[in-house]
Amino acid sequence: MSHHTARAPRALIAEDEPILAAALAHALQRLWPELDIVATCPNGVEALRQGLALQPDILFLDIKMPGKTGLEAAEELAEQWPDGIAFPHIVFVTAYDEYALAAFEHAAADYVLKPVNDTRLGKTVERLQQRLRDSGNGTTTATPAAAAAPAATTAPMAATETTASASDDNMARLLSQLQAMLPPAPRLQMIRAAVGNSVRMIALADVVYFEALDKYINVVCQDSEALIRTSLKELLPQLDPQQFWQIHRGTIVNASAIATAVRDEAGKLSLTLRQHPAQLRVSPLYAHLFRQM
Repeated sequence: MSHHTARAPRALIAEDEPILAAALAHALQRLWPELDIVATCPNGVEALRQGLALQPDILFLDIKMPGKTGLEAAEELAEQWPDGIAFPHIVFVTAYDEYALAAFEHAAADYVLKPVNDTRLGKTVERLQQRLRDSGNGTTTATPAAAAAPAATTAPMAATETTASASDDNMARLLSQLQAMLPPAPRLQMIRAAVGNSVRMIALADVVYFEALDKYINVVCQDSEALIRTSLKELLPQLDPQQFWQIHRGTIVNASAIATAVRDEAGKLSLTLRQHPAQLRVSPLYAHLFRQM
């Protein structure tokens, strides 16, 4: 992949509190005068839109934002990022306490604690500068997962040295570890779906897959479907992760309903189901679920 000659690295900040966004921008300007902050976004939806449009080298993403969380924005950016374009390095901005932050030490991401602390931010800046130097000429050659690689790598990892499977594993591990930091939700036993004037009770074992439809979820069973008014983000923590697998940002499948995972000529992965004609597309972030044992 060809790159421009050395240029100022570019960053995007996504933070819903204007005072904190300004404080982070000013601290970065002090600690890294060459850094070009190309956009400040007030929510995750705008971060996704601006990130895809501007393709910066670094993303500072607040974890808790309206519209989309920083985790959701990172996941959707990774899914929609154009092939052959360097994926940004990700730094999560968080107000979690030190105990919760222990998860970050083992996750494939860096973080900045709110309120911004120059000492911690300075270390993050040094790591980012080193990663950009490692990848050459002030630009990054990382894949979506390699971009979120742990700060203390033993050797520079260019995209050519990172297999797609390792990259996908890395980003998937990042997302699952950060999701694990969120408070656990009680497990669902039954789905209650309104059908006309009645409420249909659906046993989870009868569900083939869940499909996001705007503000609803389509609950797909072997021979019927029903709508429930919730989001996949709210539903997922209530499901047994051993039984129900997220395979795409809009799809959760019952693992026991999966027959085969098939790759097409373009390398895209899809699932066939045991007792349902649907074929379900698998995001690259979840392809590791279907690797041979």
